[in-house]
Amino acid sequence: MDFIEILKVIFLGIVEGITEWLPVSSTGHMLLVDALFSLSATDAFKEMFFVVIQLGAILAVVVLFWNKLFPVKRNEETKKLGWDKGILHLWGKVLVACVPAGIIGILFDDVLEEYLHTPLIISIMLIAYGIAFIIVERYNKGKTLPLQTTDDITYKHALIIGVFQVLSLIPGTSRSGATILGALLIGISRPAGAEFTFYLAIPVMAGASAIKLLKFFLESGGFMMAELGYLLIGTVVAFGISLLAIKFLMNFVKKHDFQLFGWYRIALGVVVIGCLVIPPLFA
Repeated sequence: MDFIEILKVIFLGIVEGITEWLPVSSTGHMLLVDALFSLSATDAFKEMFFVVIQLGAILAVVVLFWNKLFPVKRNEETKKLGWDKGILHLWGKVLVACVPAGIIGILFDDVLEEYLHTPLIISIMLIAYGIAFIIVERYNKGKTLPLQTTDDITYKHALIIGVFQVLSLIPGTSRSGATILGALLIGISRPAGAEFTFYLAIPVMAGASAIKLLKFFLESGGFMMAELGYLLIGTVVAFGISLLAIKFLMNFVKKHDFQLFGWYRIALGVVVIGCLVIPPLFA
């Protein structure tokens, strides 16, 4: 493995770990970073790498929320293991929310990657959803949203959030951004919306990673040793950084709204468009 390429992989892992959970688009940031400091690998590997590296981020959610996610609990009186119905219902809602994006993603994955994975699309989506966050947060300012915890989220709410998640298939939108925005619009509090988004990421990312790995193996026949090393390093880094990012966001949303992220998205989108427009003017 080349040292410079390892540094690029570590940087990509850091970017993934931060941006996967903040509503700023991890895929958009990863593609923009690769455009600036391109990883010396095949397009097939990078396409797979940008998705499978998210497994590290998933593991961070499982570790941090294990007690809320693992449905088998010990009864304090009988000391016997049994199913926690509340957690089973939570998983049911998560799975319902996965259905819309799962169907669209499987059917149109190749089309989306061919036509929408461009800096211009990313920048437009960054700006559009940045504006949306600012508008929604200003509309909700001073209001107490009725659904304060994930227990208040019904199957109907989960399905609506799942429909919003479909929007995140467009690079630059942000999966967490789209689902949190959807949650806010239907009256779910920021902490509950963010937490449900974390849970929703587990089956979504696991499924997307499995599809990408299968596609990579079918097309490429397997990993080279260097490629496997890059993937493992990136995943481990994404895991460590995700632990910090998730804790930061959960503390942040208890005291602040998402307008800061909205302004960041707008600024980044403008910078990207500027980089696309200015060079041709002076060519």
